[in-house]
Amino acid sequence: MSARARTFTVLSRQWCHLCHELVDALEPIARRYGWRVELVDIEREPELEARWDELIPVVLVDGVEICHHRLDMDAVHAFCGAFPIDS
Repeated sequence: MSARARTFTVLSRQWCHLCHELVDALEPIARRYGWRVELVDIEREPELEARWDELIPVVLVDGVEICHHRLDMDAVHAFCGAFPIDS
């Protein structure tokens, strides 16, 4: 595993079924690559809600949007592949 764990940040809302579905699909991919998934409820972060409101769920890595609304598995796999796990 790498010295610095990579993190997917998922901007979501607690009541959002699309958010739950995206996280359920993302977690096995994250485990495969040794990444972790962090959830952020935008309703608790007004500045995030103002920026991302209609796009959630949103998957970010270091502030870079990977996908929104639905999980783009190809984009996530390609993004993870660009950051191989250190032995």
